[in-house]
Amino acid sequence: MTRTAVVVGAGIGGLSVAIGLRREGWDVTVLERVAAFRPVGAGLVLQANGLRCLDALGLGEAVRMRGLADASAGTRRPDGRWLARIPAGDLERLLKTSAVGIHRAALHEILLGALPAGTVVTGAQVTGVTADGLVDYDGPAGPVRIAADLVVGADGIHSTVRRLMWPDAAPVHVGVRVWRGVTPPWDGDLAVAFTWDRGAEFGIVPLVDGRVYWFAAVNAAPGGPAGDDKALVLDRFGDWHEPIPALVAATGTVLRDDLACLDEPLPTYVRGRVALLGDAAHAMTPNLGQGANQALEDAVVLAAVAGRPDGLAAYDAQRRPRSQQVAKASRMMGRFGQQLENPIAVAARNTVMRLTPPRMALRSMARYADWHPPARTGSR
Repeated sequence: MTRTAVVVGAGIGGLSVAIGLRREGWDVTVLERVAAFRPVGAGLVLQANGLRCLDALGLGEAVRMRGLADASAGTRRPDGRWLARIPAGDLERLLKTSAVGIHRAALHEILLGALPAGTVVTGAQVTGVTADGLVDYDGPAGPVRIAADLVVGADGIHSTVRRLMWPDAAPVHVGVRVWRGVTPPWDGDLAVAFTWDRGAEFGIVPLVDGRVYWFAAVNAAPGGPAGDDKALVLDRFGDWHEPIPALVAATGTVLRDDLACLDEPLPTYVRGRVALLGDAAHAMTPNLGQGANQALEDAVVLAAVAGRPDGLAAYDAQRRPRSQQVAKASRMMGRFGQQLENPIAVAARNTVMRLTPPRMALRSMARYADWHPPARTGSR
């Protein structure tokens, strides 16, 4: 008898677990509240763990073709002086795969294309979920109820599934505002680079088609007056080293977010037949670049074990400790990096970074990406 799953949310984690479950023989329906997909978002970096997950889903090659393998990388001061650099090839030699910068919309397109037509139901707003696998949603034709063997809450940081099943859990703001943008095709070679100042950071990630994904972060209370976000970024970062001002000036649409995370770790990712993954389970700050990669880990693990009698307990036991450890480390990295404002502490941090041998720094960073997905338990 075919097992059935309902996945709530058609983001990276939701589509990935749907692909993985189908490969294990499940009948999967994905519910997505938006009426139509649009190429929104900015960029992200798929690290070794995320790429290995995509390999396990049979999509690694397609993703590498649409992304750009990182060469050298490093951290700078606003005047352009390097604090730390990782030479090209070192990461790949250590982890046997490079990191890949890709536009979020390109990754989403690949994942969506790996599912049969009709798997994803758009315009579906979930209104109810029960521990025994009943899902209610308002769809294009009116209210619908589905019964499933497995319900996956992959609906992001403001998860409806989490709110319904874990009502005491809610994200909190971390006091950081982030702007993101993607430039048109850019002349000249750029390395992945992160520039730190007191309470501010600017990141640069080249993409495969010559475009450049960038982000800018500052300490700020949530909310604040509306305004021209591009002008605000130029006002704050316009005197930083090149090509930062030029990248911002060349960008059309600038996205703005106030960062939030699940600061209080959930005691479990599973209730009855319901499991959370990705930001719904462990929304984290972006300081380690692990958000999408952890969602991919969740997806391949859940797909691999869900069919076992103890499958959801095994998923929780495997994923909760690691993902919460990564979330905690990312939060700490933000406090040590972008959020640090005290000038004496900033000077001490910069000195430590300059004096740390590159190989030691690389190993410290790579330990979060050095993860391998489990073997598949079966196939259709």
